[in-house]
Amino acid sequence: MSDPLLRICRIVGALALTIAAAVSAPAVASADNRIVGGTAATTDQYPWTVYLASGSTGSGQFCGGTLVRANKVITAAHCTKGRTPANTYVVVGRTAKNTTAGTVAKVSAIWVHPSYVSATAGSDVSVLTLSAAVTQTPATLVETGDTALYAAGTSSKTLGWGATSEGGATSNSLLQVDVPLVSDSTCAASYGANFNASAHICAGLAAGGKDSCQGDSGGPLVAGGKLIGAVSWGEGCARANKYGVYTRLITYLPQITPQLG
Repeated sequence: MSDPLLRICRIVGALALTIAAAVSAPAVASADNRIVGGTAATTDQYPWTVYLASGSTGSGQFCGGTLVRANKVITAAHCTKGRTPANTYVVVGRTAKNTTAGTVAKVSAIWVHPSYVSATAGSDVSVLTLSAAVTQTPATLVETGDTALYAAGTSSKTLGWGATSEGGATSNSLLQVDVPLVSDSTCAASYGANFNASAHICAGLAAGGKDSCQGDSGGPLVAGGKLIGAVSWGEGCARANKYGVYTRLITYLPQITPQLG
């Protein structure tokens, strides 16, 4: 099996140096497609869906995230490890990246799970604190008693601005796709020792065709009206028997909750 791929966006030129500091193993590779098999979505429909950018105008999108408080965003640790508040912005309420809609929020603090080493090892979660509260409605974060939301077959949704072709540019507009959660045993059969049932949850179809992809890292996985995961990694995108892997947020609530204030 090839090395698992983070779903962070590859950005060329000067921005590549900025993004490189945020990435640790496994290696970043080209996207195989966009949020695959999905449809258009808007931030009016999903006001809590945000993206991370390197530029103060909202340019240089490199990951997704989820607003869970008026001034707090959950994303993946591999998106933010090594970054600073000075070079990280959160874009809220902007469906199409080539517009000036919404708010480009400054970041005042970045928390990365202290145990994070790599996405496959787990702890792939980060919390950003915004310099000022925004007005968009936050998502409801999974709670400790919500274990049933992780049952195999549960319908879930993931969203993002992922790449639209292999090695190509990210999508200009927000996309969504519905994917069923799969059992831990099914995911372990696909990924072997790289899958950790306490750290990860998988979603997708055995036949492939629906998935998150590069550029979607850190974005939401929602089920039952709650945020249950964050886009983390996968082998390729939407390949048969190669599911999208998401951070199992319920596992990390003891560490996340104190960061939310």
